[in-house]
Amino acid sequence: MRTVTLTGSQRLQQSDLERQGALPREVMESAEKIVDTVREGGDEAVRNFCLKFDGACPDSFRVPDEVVQGALDMVDPEFLSSLRKAHSQIRDFHEREREQSWFTTREDGTILGVKVTPVPSVAVYVPGGRAQYPSTVLMDTVPAKVAGVPRVIMVTPPQRDGSLSAYTLAAAAVAGVDEVYAVGGAQAIGAVAYGTESIPKVSKIVGPGNAYVAAAKRYVSGDVGIDMVAGPSEVCVLADATADPVVVAADLMAQAEHDPLATCYLVTDAPDLVEGVNAAVEALVVQSPREKITRASLEHGLVVSCPSLDAAVDAVNLIAPEHLELHCDKAFDLLGRIQNAGAIFVGPWSSEPLGDYVAGPNHTLPTGGTAVFSNPLGVYDFQKRSSVISYTPEGLRADGPAVQSIAQAEGLWAHALSVGMRRKLLLEQTERFADVSTACQDAIATAWPRKLDEPGVPNLRGGQSK
Repeated sequence: MRTVTLTGSQRLQQSDLERQGALPREVMESAEKIVDTVREGGDEAVRNFCLKFDGACPDSFRVPDEVVQGALDMVDPEFLSSLRKAHSQIRDFHEREREQSWFTTREDGTILGVKVTPVPSVAVYVPGGRAQYPSTVLMDTVPAKVAGVPRVIMVTPPQRDGSLSAYTLAAAAVAGVDEVYAVGGAQAIGAVAYGTESIPKVSKIVGPGNAYVAAAKRYVSGDVGIDMVAGPSEVCVLADATADPVVVAADLMAQAEHDPLATCYLVTDAPDLVEGVNAAVEALVVQSPREKITRASLEHGLVVSCPSLDAAVDAVNLIAPEHLELHCDKAFDLLGRIQNAGAIFVGPWSSEPLGDYVAGPNHTLPTGGTAVFSNPLGVYDFQKRSSVISYTPEGLRADGPAVQSIAQAEGLWAHALSVGMRRKLLLEQTERFADVSTACQDAIATAWPRKLDEPGVPNLRGGQSK
């Protein structure tokens, strides 16, 4: 891991992170071409890309329901029990996020509020490459189900022998996925974004994938909703002298084994800890079944050695990591100072994989520093809000003049007229004008009943011009 040592009043800088940023242009162009081809060619185009990239394509993309349910009998009972425990705890957590419609009534009878409605359909993308992710099935499906989404489908690529993971299908059965389709990659994103002869168009796409999947999601965003453009996984461990170097090493490796591009950060005000962590990593990584991937990730990891805990907290907030672990004395005292992190694991017993699998909060999290402005996946991602506005005559009398004045300042005459005509009805004490022609006379005055005083002209050099 690369080391940045801060001294005195130095603070970590964005340039120290050496993040790659946006998706490479060549990846975006390839993904866009795939999506456009699928949009034009439908099932045939999807089939061609599946054969080209996955080496396999089923006769029918839709996985029969009996195959999905049958996976429950194909997995170890202990795994199935663990899956059901995770499902229960994830659902319990997300039930607390559900928002309800609400309304309020002013004294004049005007009703204002928000109507909360689930999106009509969602596609959950589940990777099937280097590893299988039944946990992702639960994490992305459960909040959609809690939100009340009527149709949740899953897309996941087949293996080269044409099979699908029994773990993934069992998770789909436990989570209550409505339909499963054996298709992956950018072609799957194109298919669910625009629909094909056999794969339905959806309203929103969620779930992680490789760079081409992320690029395809970015490309179709706007035509459909997406959760986020997720990059490689990352963890940041903030550790002081009380941290156990072996535990810290294991936690860094837990993210490093995901992907060679996964990024690990160790931020500490205890320089002696780093040597112990490095020694533990070397002792552990040679025993890993995923040694090559883990080493590749750790090679571009970053150790930030700080002169104080304050500087360490500042560094964490700059990194804005996907996962943050606080291996510190009185860790909860630091919680209020953490501004940017997707998920925060407080104290030495809070292993990040607990959050990956069973704790309950979602593991689909903002990456690459986007925790500065993004949220974990939640029920709110699957609900949409409609403002509700219902005025009474008394409410119109109270608010109408202000609308007309602002509309006049903006030069939007018909905006003011819309309110002015209603005020005119109130003055005439009727609900309908008796004569169209008469009602439309002197409409300028109806919209803008008085001329606003001309505003002054601000002088950028100071003062005010007349």
